[in-house]
Amino acid sequence: MIAIVDYGVGNLLSVQKALAKLDEASILVTNGDALADERVRGVIVPGVGAFGDAMVALRRQGLLKPLRTYARAGRPLLGICLGMQLLFSVSEEHGEHVGLGFVPGHVRRMRGEYKIPHVGWNQLDFDHGHPLLQGVTSGAYVYFVHSYYVEPVDPSDVLATTSYHVPFASMIAQGNIMGMQFHPEKSGETGLALLKNFASMCSAREVGT
Repeated sequence: MIAIVDYGVGNLLSVQKALAKLDEASILVTNGDALADERVRGVIVPGVGAFGDAMVALRRQGLLKPLRTYARAGRPLLGICLGMQLLFSVSEEHGEHVGLGFVPGHVRRMRGEYKIPHVGWNQLDFDHGHPLLQGVTSGAYVYFVHSYYVEPVDPSDVLATTSYHVPFASMIAQGNIMGMQFHPEKSGETGLALLKNFASMCSAREVGT
C-alpha cells in the first residue's frame, strides 16, 4: 500500500480518492511508526499552505526523522504541490525556512507583473523519458495552484517544466525522490496516469525489479 502523510495541512482525501480510483490501496499516516510498516511500498507527501507551518507540523508529529530514514533507504517518495517544495533545502516563503533537504535547491517566490498565484490548467514540457512520465505526452495539461516554485541546484533533477510568463520546474526527480508542483489528483486523466506510474514504480521497488 501507499502511505499518505497526514500532517494537518494537506489535500489528503482527494489524493486518497484518486488512488482508490486506480485500485491502489492507501493509508493516512500521522506518525513515523507507520512509515516503518513493511507493507508500505511508497510514500506521498501532499500539501497546501505555507512552507514554514508545514515543517513545524512535521516536526511536531515526529515525522522528520522517519521521513529521512525512509528516503535514505531508497524507497519511492512523491511530494505534491507544497509537498514537493518541502523536499528541498530551504524556502524563502515568509522568511527563510529549512526543508527536508532531499533535493539540493531553493523554493522561490514567483515575481513579475502578472497574476500570482498561478492558478489553473497549464502544460508540462519535457524532452526525455522517465518511468513517472510513461504514457504521458509532452504538452499535456495539469492543474496548478501556487505562488512559489522550486529551483534545484542540479538542472538534471528537473523532469518537466511549465511556462507561466517564465519557465519553472513543474516536476522533479532525483533517484527515489520525485515531485509534482501541480495537483495530479485534480488533473484528470493525465494526473491519474502520473499517479498510476508512481504506484507502478512502488510495486517494482517492492519486488526488486
